[in-house]
Amino acid sequence: MRTLSEERIAKLIEPYVGPDAPEGLYGQLSAYLDLLMKWNARTNLTSIRQPEEIVRRHFGESLFAGIQLKPRVEEGATLLDFGSGAGFPGIPIQLLLPTVRVTLAESQGKKASFLREVVRTLGLATEVWAGRVEEMPEISGVNAGAQARQFDVVTLRAVDNMKLAMVEARRRVKVGGWLVALTTELGDDLESIRIPADGLGWVRFERVG
Repeated sequence: MRTLSEERIAKLIEPYVGPDAPEGLYGQLSAYLDLLMKWNARTNLTSIRQPEEIVRRHFGESLFAGIQLKPRVEEGATLLDFGSGAGFPGIPIQLLLPTVRVTLAESQGKKASFLREVVRTLGLATEVWAGRVEEMPEISGVNAGAQARQFDVVTLRAVDNMKLAMVEARRRVKVGGWLVALTTELGDDLESIRIPADGLGWVRFERVG
C-alpha cells in the first residue's frame, strides 16, 4: 500500500505546479515517497518525517524550481544537483523535465546509495556522482589543458556552507548557464522568485557569464 495516493499527492503539489503536470508524474512521486519513507526509517535522509510535509516541502518546492527553470533551458541541457542529499531538487526536476540530463552529486555513501535506488526503481537515466563535486574528473579541451566539467545548470538546496558551495557551484556552470539556489535568503542582486504556499523560501537565478 502506498504511503499517499496519487490523488492526495496531486492536491498537495498543485500550488507549486498548477493543474497541468506531466503524465505519470504523481505515480512516480508516490513511488519516490515510499522509498524515502522506507530508507528514512533507518538512515537520516531528511529531518522532515511527515509524508504530506515531505511532499509539500521537498517535492513541491523542487518542482516549482523546475517550472521556473523550464523556459530557460533547451532539450538535452545538462544539470548538476550539487549536494543532492535525498535527491532535491534534482530528481523532481528530472521527473518534470525528462529530456534534461541530470547528475546528482552526493558525497555521503548512504545517501548516494539511496539515490541509485531511486534512479533504478523509477527507471531514470539520471547519473549519480558519489563524491564531492570538487573531485569530479577534469576534462581536457583542445589546446586548453584540463578544465572543470561544466553544466548548463547547477542547482543547490540546503547544502552545508552555502556561501562556499556557491563558489564551487558557479565554477561548474557553463558560460551563459544558470546557477539556481533554493534558499530562505532574498538576494537583492539576483532574480528571486518566491516559492508559493509557505511564503518563506525563494528560488534565486543567476546567469553566469
